[in-house]
Amino acid sequence: MDISEVNVLWNKVKEELEVAVPEHIFATWITPLEAADFENNTLVLLSPHPMAVDILKKNWTDKIRESVKAVLGDNATFSLSYDSDFADRYIKNRKKELSKIVAGQSEEERKSEESKMSLAQMQSSANLNLNLKFDNFVVGENSKFAYNAAFSVANNPSKKFNPLFIYGASGLGKTHLMQAIGHYIIFNKPNLKVRYIRMEDYFNEWMRCFQYNDSPNAKKRQVCNNTLMRKFHQKFQNVDILLMDDIQFIESKMKTMEDFFSTFEALYTNNKQIVIASDRLPGDIPKLDNRLRTRFEMGLVVDIVPPDYETRFEIVKSYAKELGVEADDEVFAYIAENFVNNVRELKGAFNKVSAYAEFSGVGVTLDLAKKALNCEMRKKDITIEKIAQAVSEYFGVTVSDLKSTARQQKISHARHVSVFLARDILQMSYEAIGDYFSKKHTTIMYSCDLISDKLKSDVNLQSEIEEIKVQIRA
Repeated sequence: MDISEVNVLWNKVKEELEVAVPEHIFATWITPLEAADFENNTLVLLSPHPMAVDILKKNWTDKIRESVKAVLGDNATFSLSYDSDFADRYIKNRKKELSKIVAGQSEEERKSEESKMSLAQMQSSANLNLNLKFDNFVVGENSKFAYNAAFSVANNPSKKFNPLFIYGASGLGKTHLMQAIGHYIIFNKPNLKVRYIRMEDYFNEWMRCFQYNDSPNAKKRQVCNNTLMRKFHQKFQNVDILLMDDIQFIESKMKTMEDFFSTFEALYTNNKQIVIASDRLPGDIPKLDNRLRTRFEMGLVVDIVPPDYETRFEIVKSYAKELGVEADDEVFAYIAENFVNNVRELKGAFNKVSAYAEFSGVGVTLDLAKKALNCEMRKKDITIEKIAQAVSEYFGVTVSDLKSTARQQKISHARHVSVFLARDILQMSYEAIGDYFSKKHTTIMYSCDLISDKLKSDVNLQSEIEEIKVQIRA
């Protein structure tokens, strides 16, 4: 199909999207997209912002798909990816547009426009989520020390607390604080270069620097592409602030640990700020290179623990305000009382309540929240003993097996599922679950995170969990 025809179709889809998504989402992430092709009933979209791809796929896939189908038919779909060439063209065109706009503006207006564009580019290249800033981080007793340390680093990068190592369970705000540091520095110290990345993504990029040698006279083997590796190192070593998330992913990956050690040393030697987040203390990551462990521990190590009731209440209330959803305080109290583990589940609970209200065409009330979340029924007569028994029967093992140190795959998997369900249904603390299964709280954290991650894509596991829940509540 001719590109002009593709653009006509894309403009019609955008008209649908403009009324389907919030104004700020449309202006920030949809408007910059470019349609590259329409082939095999797939509208190919390109983005000039790497972060836009992640945000749109995670939060707005359904809306985009619905709009595509409304214009192109029920069998139509879309693909969305970041394109560096398009990004270069987009920035050049934006600069040309800006120069035309500012021609008739005052010096102050011109500088303001240039500043906004520069900040947007820096935030995108730094891989930062625009929603994660100090302004909307709810500080409680559980996170006060970590917040103060993060704010201190943002104000004085590389002066003290280098590296800053933030640890805690999934969903407590580690990533929020890291990215808040990045945003603060970009806004207040725009001459400094910031980059945020998860260790898993760092590892994947590092692996792409290797290629297979398939020459006839050589065995198939991986060889390093020196040009790609040099660019990779420049990307992460030529920054002023490196924000490395989920560092625990690096354990057991010996070559990657060696490479990251070089990156760490290059940054630290040149007085660049390093901020690291993990679900465990450096000493609790078993197969972490000792050189990295000692360097992580030589800075400031701070933790974030699950929030108390008052903090949970304020988190839900703040989130409702952020979404523009009105609700009574008793709704926030109900959610805060029943969801005690982390920020993500608090927000997830409120999202479910607000969606239930929207689909029902009524306001967000306590009665509606109780109906949507059904917390009383979830907890009724359910104990950790009952969960362990149901899981052991489902997988054909014994409760004693679950509590043992046995590492057979069948027992290990059943143990992970038991731990996850105790956390998910009863909102028990890691320590309490650990006491029952005779395991360290870090081991319990690992089990919960493992099952949570697998549930995102493992259909069989999703079925197992639902079937076991039915047995537990029978």
